Amino acid sequence: MAWTWTFEKADGTAIGSSEEFDNRSDAETWVGENFGELITEGVDQVRLREGEREVYGPMGLHAE
Repeated sequence: MAWTWTFEKADGTAIGSSEEFDNRSDAETWVGENFGELITEGVDQVRLREGEREVYGPMGLHAE
């Protein structure tokens, strides 16, 4: 099953998604390495999915 990130605005509006990853570890590493770029692109929060199942989220990208 593929792992993907859904990108959202702060109000939960979906605005895109990541490439697919083979495992959770690769997906989590990718978001950790790319969160700054995601913020620059207007992403406020992300959700991690395994196929159609939401694993966790929303996870905010901005410092509180």
